[in-house]
Amino acid sequence: MAYQIVETSTERMQKAVEYLKEELNTIRTGMANANMLDRVNVDYYGSPTPLKQIASISVQEGRTLVIKPFDPSSLKNIEKACNMADLGIAPQNDGAVIRLTVPQLTGETRKEMSKKVSKLAEEAKVQIRNVRRDANAAVKNDKTMDEDIQKDAQNEIQKLTDKFTKTIDEIADKKAKEVLKV
Repeated sequence: MAYQIVETSTERMQKAVEYLKEELNTIRTGMANANMLDRVNVDYYGSPTPLKQIASISVQEGRTLVIKPFDPSSLKNIEKACNMADLGIAPQNDGAVIRLTVPQLTGETRKEMSKKVSKLAEEAKVQIRNVRRDANAAVKNDKTMDEDIQKDAQNEIQKLTDKFTKTIDEIADKKAKEVLKV
């Protein structure tokens, strides 16, 4: 039973790290990145559809994202979705494609983005600690385990917590450096 609790905790902690990575991909760094548009959903024939499913996204000259819809009639809806997504970038529609030119980040914007990275990292750490709390409670409430197995399981859970917290710190530091790099 202890092994199962540790295994489940590992999976849940890994999901928290993956979620953090996805969220960090959407943060602007001054360079165009197609992942910035991951959370953009377009109203396509009445249902919200991820932008990647209805258009090709490419990067031109390192600073411009070009969105070419598979269905030209969806161009207006894509433009509207980009405006509503709060990307901080005004879409430019030329009738065939939409261009998003990523502006150079100012010092103040870089600091703001760095704070956002720190906030997301802290939220991920809270998720990790919540998993640890739940796992320790499950171990403690399992009457079939003797005390030694419970202590071993709790030690293993703490090691996992430390490992994933360190991973989160490394990911956040890397992204913060990327954001602050001029």
